[in-house]
Amino acid sequence: MSKVMIIGGGAAGMMAAIAAAYNGNDVTLFEKNEKLGKKIFITGKGRCNVTNASDIENHFKNIINNSKFLYSAYSTFDSEAVMNLIESAGIKLKIERGNRVFPESDKSSDIIYALNKLMKDAGVKIRLNTEVKSVEKNDNKIKIELNNKKYEIADKCIIATGGLSYKTTGSTGDGYKFAKKFGHTIIETHPSLVPFNITEGYCRELQGLALKNVKVSVYNNDKMYFSDQGEMLFTHFGVSGPLILSASCYIADKINPQNCEIVIDLKPALDNDTLDKRILKDFKENINRNLNNSLDKLLPKKLIPIIIDNANIDPYKKVHEITKEERERLVNAIKEMTLHVNGLRDYNEAIITKGGISVNEINPKTMESKKEPGIYFVGEVLDLDAMTGGYNLQIAWSTGYLAGNSICDW
Repeated sequence: MSKVMIIGGGAAGMMAAIAAAYNGNDVTLFEKNEKLGKKIFITGKGRCNVTNASDIENHFKNIINNSKFLYSAYSTFDSEAVMNLIESAGIKLKIERGNRVFPESDKSSDIIYALNKLMKDAGVKIRLNTEVKSVEKNDNKIKIELNNKKYEIADKCIIATGGLSYKTTGSTGDGYKFAKKFGHTIIETHPSLVPFNITEGYCRELQGLALKNVKVSVYNNDKMYFSDQGEMLFTHFGVSGPLILSASCYIADKINPQNCEIVIDLKPALDNDTLDKRILKDFKENINRNLNNSLDKLLPKKLIPIIIDNANIDPYKKVHEITKEERERLVNAIKEMTLHVNGLRDYNEAIITKGGISVNEINPKTMESKKEPGIYFVGEVLDLDAMTGGYNLQIAWSTGYLAGNSICDW
């Protein structure tokens, strides 16, 4: 039996504790907060998107960085295994659109309850309000310094401290500090799955407007970095929503976001000619009305004056007076609504952290450090990130379980 210390009581840490305890180890989990799973509690808007019920191939398509590193982790503990484990603790799950998995109750607290129950049943000792200040290794023993100036000694240590996103949940980059001490390389970190600041002031006027079935493309110096169709949201500072968060994954570590343009196709199902015919149809139905009162069936009311202004047309002009050239400008304004990016929001609004400990220095079959045997790194502290939809939590579950499962005296 090995004495195992887990640093961090989030998704990866709790799963690592469960797996290590199942292997008969003496496991203690240290969490700096007053309770476990603070970040789990706010995921999925408080519902907790536990995982994605699709196959491994689809998971890998949605992992942005270093998906190949995760083959062993996913082979050992995939999304089906996560679902079975949580349901074994008495929490029923459901599958929604896009194979997203949620607790049937829509309460993230149920997932935290399940993990707590599994840990306690397995004999894991939990130390709350206990911050780890440093991690050292001497004579094959690992010593950690705690915030109460006490020390703990163990045989193995799993570091699951998260990244930098949502600092109020305790993710303050402690793991990077520990990793550097053992000689690890830290890939530059960036906020990811994060909203955009936009230069155009009218975003504030559109605050709260959600657009569905639109196409969003992100360009930098005429090169496209992202393009997809779905939902987005206008905010007081710019834009957010699923499409925008996904777009941030593809640019956060590659280019200066302030040089980007977002192009929104408000009617991706219609080509320019078809849209022009649709506009003419609406004009015929509103033959004696002003332009600004003639597009209600085509566009959200709040958006109409913005689009007309972008098309440089007099909003009070009668529709029967609109020229073909003006209609072309109107079509272009609808098909290519262009916003200028003024940077990404910060870590306080980022769902995940892009970057982290280089996976080249971690054994993918065990999550053990190649530089310091007996030290393991799991979850968001590693240079691993994925799209929304339950994929990032699955990375945490799989890497955490693999690390814990790798510690045995058999």
